[in-house]
Amino acid sequence: METKNASSALVRQPGEGPRRWFYGGGVHTWKAREEETAGAFLLFEDEMALNKVTPLHTHPDSDETLYVLSGEILMNLDGTEHRIAAGGLAMAPRGLPHAFKVLQEGTRILCLQTPGSAQSFYDGASEPLSGSDDPNGSGIVDFGRIRASGEAHGGIEIIGPPPFA
Repeated sequence: METKNASSALVRQPGEGPRRWFYGGGVHTWKAREEETAGAFLLFEDEMALNKVTPLHTHPDSDETLYVLSGEILMNLDGTEHRIAAGGLAMAPRGLPHAFKVLQEGTRILCLQTPGSAQSFYDGASEPLSGSDDPNGSGIVDFGRIRASGEAHGGIEIIGPPPFA
C-alpha cells in the first residue's frame, strides 16, 4: 500500500462535501476526510435534532474538538457537565470519557478529530446521502451499529449509556 506523506490543497464551499446519515443521529457533511489530509485530521459538520444524545464513549487514538456553530449542547467531560452555546468549544483529549446532548432545535457542530485515524469507523457507522435523499437518512438511531463499527474499525469505544438525567 502506498502511503501519502503530505496532503494536497483542499477547498470546499458552503454545503459541499460528502453527506452521510450517522447512526448516532444526525447528518454529517464531510469537510476534510482522512485520505484528503494524509491522516492529519478529520473535519465534519454535524446537523442534529433536538434531544439527540451520544452514549458515554472515548476516542482512544484521537483528540475530539467540538465547535458549536448554532444551537446549544450539554457536554459531559469525564463526569462534569458544561453547557456550550453557539461560538463555544469543547475538547475531549484521547481516552477521556465524554458524551453530549442537543439542547436546541437546529443545533450544528463542527467536529475536528486529530489525527484523522477514525474515518473507517465513521464510514461503517453511517450511510451515504445523495442530494435527493431525506436529510434524516433512514432516521434510525442505532448505537449497536456504532458499537459494532468501533469494534471492527477502532476509532471509538462505547463505555456506557448516555449519562444525562
